[in-house]
Amino acid sequence: MTKVALSGASGNMGRMLRIELQKLGVDLRSAGGRTPLVPLHDGEDVMHGDLRDPATVDRLLNGVDVLIHMAGTSVERPLPEIIENNLVALHQIYEGARRNKVRRIVFASSNHAFGMHSVHDQLDLDAPFRPDGFYGLSKAWGELMARMYWDKHGIEGISLRIGSCEKEPANFRHLSTWLSHEDTVQLVMQCITATDVGYLAVWAVSNNTRSYWTQNAAARLGYEPKHNAEDHAARILPQTNPLDPIAQQYQGGGFVTLDYTSAEKRLGAVTSSTSGHDESTE
Repeated sequence: MTKVALSGASGNMGRMLRIELQKLGVDLRSAGGRTPLVPLHDGEDVMHGDLRDPATVDRLLNGVDVLIHMAGTSVERPLPEIIENNLVALHQIYEGARRNKVRRIVFASSNHAFGMHSVHDQLDLDAPFRPDGFYGLSKAWGELMARMYWDKHGIEGISLRIGSCEKEPANFRHLSTWLSHEDTVQLVMQCITATDVGYLAVWAVSNNTRSYWTQNAAARLGYEPKHNAEDHAARILPQTNPLDPIAQQYQGGGFVTLDYTSAEKRLGAVTSSTSGHDESTE
C-alpha cells in the first residue's frame, strides 16, 4: 500500500484532508507543525515538529511514497516569516525527500502566484507568474523548486495552484476561484494514484463557469471536478462585493491591495523625481 504523508494537517485544508483521506483508506501520516495533533482515532499516525529541522523532516518522510505538502504560511506576511516557512522549510522537505527516497511531492501552490493578472483574462498553465505579494512570490519559487527536483533528482512533482477551498462559495470572487471540498479530495486522490506524472502544474479549482483558469492538465490526472460555483450565483450576485475597486480588477482579490502603491502615489513619486532632476540641471 502507498504510504502518504500530509504536512500542514492542522490548517483548514489539512484538517479536512486528514479526515477525508483516511475515510478513503489512505495509509496516512499527518504532521501538524509545532503543536501536537490530537489523534482522531486509536493508532492514528500523527507527529509534529519544525520542518526546518532535518530530523523532523526525516520522521515525517521515513517510509513515505507520496507527500501532500500543505504546510507553511498561507497568508500575506512580512518577508522574513515567508522565507523561513515557505522557502527554508520547503528546501528541507525536498532534501529530506532525496534522503528518504520519496517518489512524489504534491505541493500546495496558490492562485496568488498569478494574482496580478486581470480578472478579464483566462489563464493557461503556461501563463507567466505575476505574484500579488510575498506569499504568492514564495509559491512561484516553490513551483520552480518542484520542477528542478524532478529534472535533477527524479522526484515527481505536482503543483496544485489552489483557488478558494471552501465548503461553499461565499462571495463574487469565489464564483471564479471556488474549489469545493469534494473536488479537493478527488483531486488529491488523483495526485496520489496517478502514474508517471513527471512534473505537472494543475489549476486546483472546481468546474466553475466563470473560472479564471483552464483545466488543460486535469485530464492527465483523471481529475473531473463535479461542482460549479455558478450553482450558487443566485445567492451571491445580489450581495455587495466586499472587495475594493482595485482588488476587483485583479485575480488575487484582496491580497493585491495589501501594501499597494496607488496610481496617485506612483504619479507623485515620478513628479517629485522629475522635478528634482530638472532643478539639478538648471
